[in-house]
Amino acid sequence: MLQRISILGVPIDRVTREQALLEIASFLSSGGQHHVMTPNPEMLVEAGKNPTFREVLSRSALNVPDGVGLLWASRWIGTPIAERVAGVDLFQDLCLSPSLPPVYFLGAAPGVAERVGEHFSQRNPSLRVVGAESGSPDPAEETGIVQHINASGAQVLFVAFGAPGQDMWIARNLSKMPGVRLAIGVGGSFDFVAGVRKRAPAWLRSAGLEWFWRLVREPRRFRRIISAVLVFPLLVLRGGSRGA
Repeated sequence: MLQRISILGVPIDRVTREQALLEIASFLSSGGQHHVMTPNPEMLVEAGKNPTFREVLSRSALNVPDGVGLLWASRWIGTPIAERVAGVDLFQDLCLSPSLPPVYFLGAAPGVAERVGEHFSQRNPSLRVVGAESGSPDPAEETGIVQHINASGAQVLFVAFGAPGQDMWIARNLSKMPGVRLAIGVGGSFDFVAGVRKRAPAWLRSAGLEWFWRLVREPRRFRRIISAVLVFPLLVLRGGSRGA
């Protein structure tokens, strides 16, 4: 059984990338509906200010540790997490799996989801892409999007609206899509795969400096990055984390 710890009151699963993939495979074979999330420090800070988002995080089937800050916090509270499980890596692993059920790509700018579908269809001929659209996290547009997904026969849904919007969207709508067995919010993963944005080099990611790369290339993210690299550690040091 997977062990969960609590960081700033949010449950985080102590999984490796391989364990996360195995757990997701078990979800797909067991039936039911499963919401997988990829929490990072910025999301945990947001959860402290947003009770509804905090509740969504507490009810997810799996919360993988996407962020080196979570590894540091886990060590601080004495229950270390072995490795970061980046959402974009998990997303690509799943889309390259030879046995993934039919998938639907939702989110990002117009045309990007379609490019992601084409990319993975070329790399993985066994992948069944049954739909792709940019859509919108606007609740006023939910009914039409849900209808598209239900008509497609999708069993796996990837949503790239950015946090917390993507996971709030999934929480509101998953039960309205009974055919969807697995739904995952994947943030900027579509943009990376489609080449819209360039991911930090591997050595920067290994050094825990991906945030610096994002700041240099996307200065508009300044407030969000400060939340992750300054506010989050301060909250943890003030005693906002505990083992579970």
